[in-house]
Amino acid sequence: MRDLIDRYLDAYNRMDVPAMLNTMHAGVVFENYTKGILSVRTQGVAELRHLAESSLHLFSARRQIITAFREHGQDAATADILFDGTFAIDLPNGVRAGQTIALTGRSEYRVSEGKLIYIADFSE
Repeated sequence: MRDLIDRYLDAYNRMDVPAMLNTMHAGVVFENYTKGILSVRTQGVAELRHLAESSLHLFSARRQIITAFREHGQDAATADILFDGTFAIDLPNGVRAGQTIALTGRSEYRVSEGKLIYIADFSE
């Protein structure tokens, strides 16, 4: 399981959407929670592809680094994550291109048929 998650994160960090999606089950569900509130949810590879491709332009560089990893049986895991990125564009909220962001959080993963079927990212 760790190898699959590492391949997903490597592709994410390289902004390689096809390689990211290659680690996904056709029925993958992705959720993002900010301060405990669900902010984004996709279901299926097509929706996740759209989200991933439409957000590529936001960052000139980004990475997720696993700082702790726990497996829960053969098909579930949780990772503590350090995210950092450099914005590529100016945003309406006042963030300017070139500014950096660093967040800590956690990600939950589930696997089915050797592919990621559920990813939930949690940040403050």
